[in-house]
Amino acid sequence: MNWNWDVVSDFMPRFWDGVVLTVQALVLGSLLAFTLGLVWAVAQRSARAWIRVPVTAVTEFVRNTPLLVQLFFLFYVVPEWGPAMSPLTTGVIGLGLHYSTYTAEVYRAGIDGVPRGQWEAATALSLPPVRTWTAVILPQAIRRVVPALGNYVIAMLKDSPLIAIIGALEMLGEARAYGSETFRFLEPITVVGLAFIVIAYPASLLIRALERRLVR
Repeated sequence: MNWNWDVVSDFMPRFWDGVVLTVQALVLGSLLAFTLGLVWAVAQRSARAWIRVPVTAVTEFVRNTPLLVQLFFLFYVVPEWGPAMSPLTTGVIGLGLHYSTYTAEVYRAGIDGVPRGQWEAATALSLPPVRTWTAVILPQAIRRVVPALGNYVIAMLKDSPLIAIIGALEMLGEARAYGSETFRFLEPITVVGLAFIVIAYPASLLIRALERRLVR
């Protein structure tokens, strides 16, 4: 099959629609993953077993089941118990929830890396727990883990095509749909593949530079 630039031109409007949806899912999913991950990490350090044990069980379950299964569950099963969600909303929640279990481990490592003396100093100053976490521990822990969190954003980008399975047509979903309609897969799939490289590779270089800067 020969390359046809007319096909590329015809596909581009749908490609940009897919880019917009991909960016929406990636940004919102990342924010959800970072926020929930921090909640899980702090909860897992709780002295109260009724908080620590269920949170640990849930994060282990989510981390050890496929993202695709979770997306299907959220889109097809959850609406039987409550309101139905749009494909994009489901994709954002699925990506965010799934990756929050990985970012929780990143946060945990960062928290464990805070010197014990910092905890002791906070105790000596009689700081309340909330103040200890927000003013002493978390600022140091998060600074250590920013590069690792960035790596999970790239991983989420590469997993974003899975949300097309539930009808959220991101870049690859639009390419597959266009190919099914026109029987031309070469051009749209190639354009999407190059787009992923153009987005992911510079992002990985930025994360490496950030990591070098933070470890100085």
